[in-house]
Amino acid sequence: MIVGWLILIVGLMGGAAAKFDSIYGTKAALASIVTTLKTPAMKAMFGSFTAKPPYTSAIIYASEMMVFMGLVFAMMNIYFAVKNSRTEEDNGTLELIRAHSVGKLSPLIAVIIELFVINLINGVLIAISLEFAGMTGTDILGNCLFGLGLAAFGFMFGMMSLLVSQLANNSRGATILSYLILGFTYIARMLTDVKNTNYTWITMFGLIEKLEIYTENNWLPVLYMVLSALLLLFVTIFASTHRDVAAGLIPTRPGRRNASFLLANPFSLILRLERISLIIWTCGLFVLGISYGSIFGNIGNLLKTNPSVAKLIGSSAIKSSNHAIILNFAATLSVVFAVIATIPAVITILRINNDEKKGWLEQIHARGISRSNIFFSYIAVALLCEALCLLVALLGMGFAGMSAKDPVSLLRFLRAFSGYLPAIYVVSGIAALFTALFPKIQNIVWILPIYGLFSMYFGNLLNFPKWAKQLTPYGWVNRVPLKEVQWNNGVVMIGLTLGLFLISYLIYSKRDLLES
Repeated sequence: MIVGWLILIVGLMGGAAAKFDSIYGTKAALASIVTTLKTPAMKAMFGSFTAKPPYTSAIIYASEMMVFMGLVFAMMNIYFAVKNSRTEEDNGTLELIRAHSVGKLSPLIAVIIELFVINLINGVLIAISLEFAGMTGTDILGNCLFGLGLAAFGFMFGMMSLLVSQLANNSRGATILSYLILGFTYIARMLTDVKNTNYTWITMFGLIEKLEIYTENNWLPVLYMVLSALLLLFVTIFASTHRDVAAGLIPTRPGRRNASFLLANPFSLILRLERISLIIWTCGLFVLGISYGSIFGNIGNLLKTNPSVAKLIGSSAIKSSNHAIILNFAATLSVVFAVIATIPAVITILRINNDEKKGWLEQIHARGISRSNIFFSYIAVALLCEALCLLVALLGMGFAGMSAKDPVSLLRFLRAFSGYLPAIYVVSGIAALFTALFPKIQNIVWILPIYGLFSMYFGNLLNFPKWAKQLTPYGWVNRVPLKEVQWNNGVVMIGLTLGLFLISYLIYSKRDLLES
């Protein structure tokens, strides 16, 4: 997994860097993209653009890539921090290690060292790849700041996730809480970038923007990130010494004496276990949708701020143009919401094998419940979760967008729900296939949402060919809600989803159960 993350991150960074000179090699192209990056919509997506002329392709690269790659680094560190700490405790591996003459803090220190090394290697390789890419406007100091800045940012979130792992009662809770904090800091960064960039410094996520790479090359945010990571590290060590193995510092609420009738079948049991995750993901996406939708008023008024253009095209044309701008932005956001909505569903599906390894499903199998009942219960909860997450994100965006002077109808925004729901179901079907056929390497399925987000998010900016965008199901959907839903494609994707689930079940029903 470490090698996979290294290849993914360095490949994304180096591959994108190699294309920027050909895309933004002229003054006209630079002037056009700079104007775009200064709009409220682009500030919300990529961060505030503060560079001063003369502009270079390297400056544009740093502005477009930094926030996105910071998000990738944070997710990578959350994954390894939770996996190698609380997951090892839940599996009983840590108890076996501690049975030998090993210090109490040794496993935790080992995880800290591992996170430090992973981030450092990533940072160094990124700096080297940028040096070899040879973009116009790059320099050794800026390349090193780019790589080490991302490394420090990732390490800071890794320490945050390790601290959360001491507080939560299990790995599932630690993962949910870590992503909740990541989402909160990202939304705070987005709002401060649009409203007042002076407050971006205090959002934790916003520190990555303040590096001013290839312009001022500001190392101060790196110092802040390292100090924050060290503070979190010391608090984590202190918390670790004050809790028992496989227990969290946050006490769990005692359960009922007698189980509810709602737990009478596997579906309701799995839904009960996933309820906290479902609530957090839906609330988080609803807030994210509201946050983005709240800036539609600013986006739609761009033409009105230019009196010459207003007189030239007239008021009715301005309204139509404003709607087109908003819908273009909404089409990009819909892809983001679709990818994020896929995450909890894939997590739930991959949990089939994880729960088997932990022995949690043995008691269910012992009661004579069929494999099909268990398998499709996980699938049903996953499909319900991602559909609900996508819906609330679009509703949040639509409701908040109603505050604009000339709002787009809510039903127009919901066009994206019909368009992207079949696509995210196909991703879930592929995840189910990996769960059944390749349980040992099932995590490789995460390439789909990660590449899907990158190709659809940056595809137009990097001039990706159409086939490169269509390597994932997200690329099979046209730009809804700007355009009409392609119902024929939707029917094909639903059929493909059903086929994937059927094949997955047939394979799953024939293979042996996994053991820890």
